[in-house]
Amino acid sequence: MATDYGYDSGLGFPEVRHRLPAGLRAPFEGRTWREFGYVLLSLPISILMFTYAVTMVSLGAGLLVTFLGIPVFAAGLAGCRGLGALERARARGLLGLEVADPEPLRTRGSGFMAWIGAVLKSGTSWRTLLYSVLHLPWALFSFVVAVNFWVYGWALLTYPLWFWVFPAYAGQDGLQLYGDETHHIYLDNPFEIGVTALVGLLFTLATPWIVRALTTVDRVMVHGLLGPTRLSARVVELESDRGVVVDTAAADLRRIERDLHDGAQARLVALAMDLGLAKEKLTEDPQAAARMVDEAHGEVKTALQELRDLARGIHPAVLTDRGLDAALSSVASRCTVPVQVEVDLPSRPAPAIEGIAYFTVSELLQNVSKHARATGAAVDVWRVEDRLLLQVVDNGVGGADVSAGSGLAGLAERLDAVDGILVVDSPVGGPTRVTAELPWRGDRV
Repeated sequence: MATDYGYDSGLGFPEVRHRLPAGLRAPFEGRTWREFGYVLLSLPISILMFTYAVTMVSLGAGLLVTFLGIPVFAAGLAGCRGLGALERARARGLLGLEVADPEPLRTRGSGFMAWIGAVLKSGTSWRTLLYSVLHLPWALFSFVVAVNFWVYGWALLTYPLWFWVFPAYAGQDGLQLYGDETHHIYLDNPFEIGVTALVGLLFTLATPWIVRALTTVDRVMVHGLLGPTRLSARVVELESDRGVVVDTAAADLRRIERDLHDGAQARLVALAMDLGLAKEKLTEDPQAAARMVDEAHGEVKTALQELRDLARGIHPAVLTDRGLDAALSSVASRCTVPVQVEVDLPSRPAPAIEGIAYFTVSELLQNVSKHARATGAAVDVWRVEDRLLLQVVDNGVGGADVSAGSGLAGLAERLDAVDGILVVDSPVGGPTRVTAELPWRGDRV
């Protein structure tokens, strides 16, 4: 197969450019042969799965009058789950179909009876049983169609090479096209042989696409019956998000505790000591005591400011009282570069979403102050249907990357925990545009 090798300027890896169109090279591609091999293997494997499933279900149903029926039935379903894992592996290896494993068995308690109950209640068990029963007729149909097209196509295409077998060994002029008691039509002259080869070529070129269409149905069956359902995938996603939320909350509590211990608490302890010394010197040296009280007054102001900053980082009072517009304007005023804030919301979102939006913009503006080397930034907040969108833009040096394990990665995880999305567009040299999308939940007055 004629190919030409170039180089992808973006990645540096060799890029293969085929000189033949896809329709002509399809019969020789590895994908075609893997798909044909999948169809060939489907028939014996489906016979095995069908026989096992029907035998175990019938045996279990027949024994339901005794105690043995339920364990046999559960064992049959468990075996079907194992065969389903084999089918997923076969589809992954031959069709390149990546199907995640379905949800595992969720047993309540321990012991054999708990396992039986989990197998019987699992939707995966029943879907694999359904796959074992339904796949046999389809595998038989696919096998017959694919093998016939493949064999007849190559046989007719190569007919000019082996038509001499008929006069030499079969006692007839060529391949018989039609025959009865009085008339016989053989493909024996050069024109008929050429037309036969041309028909074989058409069959050969069409066969890969026919096989691909057949395996498309297999892909749908494997993905729909042997993979996880949307509900179970959503449950797994929510469990993962719950873990992120718990970890984030624990990290926030540790940060608050550290800030209190190292900041305001330390200042208050020092303040108490200073006031105690001032009290002792009040009668002996009033002037020194006055200086110490004045210094303590400054420490009180500093401690109060640190407490305000800490409370503002958790959930500022202005956010609760006046909403995102005023709260984000307050955050923007503390940024090291001028920030233009525009909030266009018809009403206020739920408190949790509002708090996450505030935290997101605060973190992004802190990044602008610390890393962007920008001279200006802008914050836009608006609502589109049932989504709240935030966008922070700066004219800095760019180069921000979520995958680099920076604070943006933690911010993306926090948003993902509430079905949010963080998109970062930050080419080297700038500008940087960070867009966050949150669900709009629970309008409040």
